[in-house]
This record gives sequence, C-alpha cells and structure tokens, in this order.
Amino acid sequence: MKIPRILLAAGASGSGKTLITCGLLQALVNRGLKTASFKCGPDFIDPMFHSRVIGTKSRNLDTFFTSPEVTRYLLGKNAEDCRIAVMEGVMGYYDGVGGTTSKASAYDLASVTDTPVLFIVNSKGMSVSLAAYIKGFLEYKKDSRIRGVILNQMSPMLYPRMKILLEKELGIKVLGYVPKAEDCVIESRHLGLILPDEIPQLQENLKKLAGILEETLDMEGILALADSAPDLETNLSDKEREGYIWKERGEEEKHKRPLRIGVARDEAFCFFYEDNFQLLREMGAELVFFSPMRDSRLPEDLDGLLLYGGYPELNGAALEKNCSVKEEIAGKIKEGMPCMAECGGFMYLHEEMEGMDGAAYRMAGVIPGKAFRTPRLSRFGYVTLSQKKPVLGCENLGAVPAHEFHYFDSENCGKDFLAQKPGSNRSWNCIHGTENLLAGFPHLYYYGNPKVPKAFLRQCAAYRSRRRQTAEENCCRQKS
Repeated sequence: MKIPRILLAAGASGSGKTLITCGLLQALVNRGLKTASFKCGPDFIDPMFHSRVIGTKSRNLDTFFTSPEVTRYLLGKNAEDCRIAVMEGVMGYYDGVGGTTSKASAYDLASVTDTPVLFIVNSKGMSVSLAAYIKGFLEYKKDSRIRGVILNQMSPMLYPRMKILLEKELGIKVLGYVPKAEDCVIESRHLGLILPDEIPQLQENLKKLAGILEETLDMEGILALADSAPDLETNLSDKEREGYIWKERGEEEKHKRPLRIGVARDEAFCFFYEDNFQLLREMGAELVFFSPMRDSRLPEDLDGLLLYGGYPELNGAALEKNCSVKEEIAGKIKEGMPCMAECGGFMYLHEEMEGMDGAAYRMAGVIPGKAFRTPRLSRFGYVTLSQKKPVLGCENLGAVPAHEFHYFDSENCGKDFLAQKPGSNRSWNCIHGTENLLAGFPHLYYYGNPKVPKAFLRQCAAYRSRRRQTAEENCCRQKS
C-alpha cells in the first residue's frame, strides 16, 4: 500500500513536538489535503489535539502493544485514501521500554513502518553546537531514518546561515524553522497536557501557527519527504486476522441486535483509544455513550459497561451529586452486568475518592475502600499483566500488555493479576477480576490482546441471554 508518511520526533520531551505537529496538521488541512494523524505510544491527550485539527479521530501506534505486522496493518487501515499520514513521536527519539532500550520508541516505530523522520531540534541557546547535537542522533543508529530537520525557537536572522552550515557539514536537509510563538503554547498539568476544550481560542491560535509555518517551513520539501516513503506491507497472517474476529457470533447472531455496551464519556471519562472502539464494533458491539456527571440514568437495555480513564478527580462533586447513575451502575454490576473499568473508571467504582481539591467524595461503592491522591506518579509506564485466577469466564487470557500513568492510588488495588515491568524485576498485584468485572489502574489496548474484549463480549452475550430468559419466565408466570 502506498501511504505517504512522516514521523516528527525530537531529542527530548518539551522540544515542541505536539505544537509543531498540530500546526503542520492545520497547514495541511488548510491546503485541502486529506490527512491522517497518529501518536506514538500510550497517549490519550495528544491525539485529542490532532483530532481537533484534522476533524477526524487520531489514532495511536505502539510497538509495545502490537507486533510489527499489526502495527503496519493499523497504520494502513487508518491512513487508507489519505494524501499524507503524520505521526508524532514520544519522549526522546531513541527512548524506549525500561529506560535502557529503544523498544517502543519513536525510532522503533519509524523502523517498523519504514517511515522517514523529521527531527525537531529546540535551538534555543545554540548555534554551531546544533551540528554536534544533530550529528549524534544521525549516527547513534546505523539507520536513524532521520531525513530532515526542523529548527524550533530559531531566530529568523540566524536560520539561513544555520541551514547552510548544517546541510554542508551533515548532509541532512533542513526543512525550515519555527520562531518563538508566545500565544501558541500548550500548557502542562498533572497528567500531561490540558485538554483541547480548556484552551481558549485554540482553533484560532493553531490557524495562526499554521500561517507562520507556511512561511517558515519548506512545505513542498516536507510533502516530498513523505512521498519518498516506500510502499507499506499491511497484510496480516491468517492467525492474526482470526484473532480480531469474535467467532462466537455466528451467521444467525449477526442478524440480531448488536450487544449494547454503555460507555462513560464526559469531562471525567475522556481517555479513549479509538481503535478499541473500532475493534469492539467489528466484533459486534453497539457503543452507547452516556455521562455519569449529567445523565439521570443509564441508557436503556445495556448488555455491558465500559468505564475508561480521564479526570474524575477534577469532577468529584458532580460525580458524587449524581446519585441515580452511581446507584444504577453499582446495582447493575452487582446483579451480574459485565463491566471493564480502568484508572479513572476504577477510581469511580470505589466507595470513596479524594479529589484534586483534597475533599472526599462518595463514589459508586462497587470496590471497597478509598482512591487517594499521592505526591508523585504512583506507577508509570508499560507493564505485562498475567492473571492469577479465572476472569470474565476465561481461564487463561495469556500475556496482556498494558500501561499505567496515575498520581492516584487505592487502598484496594486488587490482586487478581500480576503486573510485571519489562526489563525489570519490579512487579505488583493489581486488578479486581470476577466473572463479570475487570477493574484496575492499568489501561488496555485491545489489539495488544484481543482475547480480553472477546471474553468481555462473551460475558455480555451471556448476561443478555440470562436477562431474556428471566423476562420470558416472568411473562409466562404472569400469563399463568
């Protein structure tokens, strides 16, 4: 498959990747080019910014979660028919799993997808030293895949001279610069970046930035670099393709009503992998969104519940106040409705949650104990989960890749799975797992192990059958 593509990377976090990626995406959209965007690694917030620009959902690509074949498949699937695919790197270009490897780094993604890299350099305080800095990244790996450079926070007067020097001494194309743009900053907060809707005039500022980039970047050179990417092999093996099909749904079942899965979505629950939604739909689910903050009750006739992460700690008062939904969620789970909850959703299921304001709020009460704030990241990064007991009706789900990133902890994290840090001896117990519940801090990417969503949907189908049988029996008793 021919997919013009580039990956924007940098030597370290804080170099301007997200801002420049969003500005470049806006410039491409302004040109009327159909654009796909991707974020390298387990990130929920950067794709939200991408999505606001391109008008369609941005996706994640993560080589810790998926094999090279599946990673290329997802890139091809989500970038098909687009003029260009733009990927945003993560952390420093070579920084990967365990802090000592390049596995799951931006470099790893570039290698797996055979993508040319635009290297963003924060040039503040440097001139000739830029040559030494860039040379180190070019030569650290035999094939760095770095094919172009963008100089961020570069003086317009110094740029022409630096472009000549770098291209002459390093043989690398310098494809423009970005001047300091005070009114286009994306701020930090306790879980990374603040959300797009919280930035006043975001769209206006990005359009302003795109106008600047049209003047300071070599847009034609960037498009030519993307066009130089070789064809992408996107075929899956038969075994992998079968892994993403829910075989239990036979021909007869396909013509029945899809499984209705309630998905919490509002300011408190907003961390989603779009590919998780797509895979669930392909497996036969209908996703029905609701707000635990505002809706007075759950959607009708649900077969299961999904409570993903987000910022419940910033919305504790509203969540506590909405007693009707809290009580209905707790009642449904206790009567057997399947539910998967992760991080913020897991905190919501507790009896009590400490908010960012330090106050204690009553939550759904499914998980005994309290979720509380800690002064630093409690657990951070990739983990591999292994179950210690049957969960969701499944004896052995196999290794489940996941990740954690939270400043909160729990008096009752669960002990039905073991989380193992890759490249480390560190491990801990986590997750509450039963026949109908999978709830804990780890975030899951379903393509990493499709047995998990399959087991969940299988339990949802069984729950629906039990409800129908009970309804029929009640109807018969009433008639008799």
